[in-house]
Amino acid sequence: MSDRYSKRRLTGSTFTTIVSLSLVLFMLGLLGIIILNTRKLADNVKENIGFQVILNETAKEVDVAKLQKTLDASEYVRSTEFVTKEEAAEKLQKDLGEDFIGFLGFNPLLSSIHVNLKAEYANADSLAWIEKDMLETKLVKEVIYQKSLVSMINENVQKISVVILGFSSLLMIIALALINNTIRLSIYSKRFIIKTMQLVGATQGFIRRPFVFAGIRHGVYGALIAIAMLVGVLYVTQKQLPELKELQDQNMLLTLFGIVIVLGIIISWISTSLAVRKYLRLKSDDLYF
Repeated sequence: MSDRYSKRRLTGSTFTTIVSLSLVLFMLGLLGIIILNTRKLADNVKENIGFQVILNETAKEVDVAKLQKTLDASEYVRSTEFVTKEEAAEKLQKDLGEDFIGFLGFNPLLSSIHVNLKAEYANADSLAWIEKDMLETKLVKEVIYQKSLVSMINENVQKISVVILGFSSLLMIIALALINNTIRLSIYSKRFIIKTMQLVGATQGFIRRPFVFAGIRHGVYGALIAIAMLVGVLYVTQKQLPELKELQDQNMLLTLFGIVIVLGIIISWISTSLAVRKYLRLKSDDLYF
């Protein structure tokens, strides 16, 4: 009867440890997914920031094609689009809802190249030197972009990043504390076994080894359960919001799942080692308190 009770208690302790680990690792993984998607979304917004290179009236078609190819090959350009003066006029007429060319008697617009930047160059400093470089080209008459919009987007992205970083740090501390306390409680129930092994002459390394291996096993199980829950959340979320699929990076997700497994192993390993060491140092009388 006593053996059956002990086994049931041990099984319950193991189950509680694995469930606690999986829930905490799930929260950390979920936060990781939010961070990755927020970064991807921020990059998408930045890559929609562009500028227009207004070309001179005298610019030849061959020279414009060469300029566009040069821009496409530039490290800071994601994409370019050549817009003729006729296409620009047609678009403006649709926006205004009236025929301004008929009113003026001529087309005042010029041909241009619309340039979309890579995310890392979509900031005020980069745009300033890009503008200066472009204006040195004889084909270019003017470079147009919204300076205030660029500054506002980058400031908001920076603020959001700081908030998420702070929240992540706080959650990480709480997660570590919860996992550590759960494992300590699990080891506490086996403190008499630890002390008995020590009294019969077992070395600290010999005593610690099975507990550490069990802790690592629990960490892996907890991580796998957490990953399964994360996959379930992603599946349901993408069903409800299909556009989120475009933000998902499979390689980044696999890396995140790998980090969850590594975190589960490392945290369980360290917490178990510290908990066992604590009870190895306790005197026999202190085990009852």
